[in-house]
Amino acid sequence: MFEAKGLITPVLTALDENEKFNPTAYKDFINMLIEAGVHGIFPLGTNGEFYAFNNDEKYEIIKTAVEAVNGRVPVYAGTGCVTTKETIEFSLKVKDLGVDCLSVISPYFVSVSQEDIYNHFSAVAKAVDMPILLYNIPARTGNNIDFKTVKKLMEFENIIGIKDSSGNFDNTLKYIENTNSRINVLAGSDSLILWTLMAGGTGAISGCSNVFPELMVSDL
Repeated sequence: MFEAKGLITPVLTALDENEKFNPTAYKDFINMLIEAGVHGIFPLGTNGEFYAFNNDEKYEIIKTAVEAVNGRVPVYAGTGCVTTKETIEFSLKVKDLGVDCLSVISPYFVSVSQEDIYNHFSAVAKAVDMPILLYNIPARTGNNIDFKTVKKLMEFENIIGIKDSSGNFDNTLKYIENTNSRINVLAGSDSLILWTLMAGGTGAISGCSNVFPELMVSDL
């Protein structure tokens, strides 16, 4: 099963002066990041402003990232949408592009329970036969994925881990210590990378690595 590990960059999306996607600049930037030693490329994370693009634009961005990477490092594609239906549809569309892992954010804007979160991710896991990395960012979604929910979701073998951007190390620690031994827990807050690794996490998705990739890689 795919292992999410190392220093992964949530790539900033390159735009031109008209706010249109600039594939040439995007590819050049990805090449620079890989040459600097990053262990993974993540198009359309929060730093890539996934929420600012329609699905056709997102598809083009992910396709361009896969072409730029050309198999040198894993590609993590952000495919989470507000609804379960749209998340499944877009994830299936992206599947054939050659990405290695899907990053799926919990539902946002709407108020959801832990049961709703479980049902959302379980439906995606059943429908999309690909490695899936859960994405927890409560400050932006309005919900925190409880470690008990993560533990239940580990029944699906294609759910391989979680990125925790809660900024709460106790939350990260609960994922590591109280879920499943096969889980890959990634730090989503740069200030908690060291603590996450020391506790048994497998890596980090680091916004700062867009600016200081060599420095961030050297920490791992």
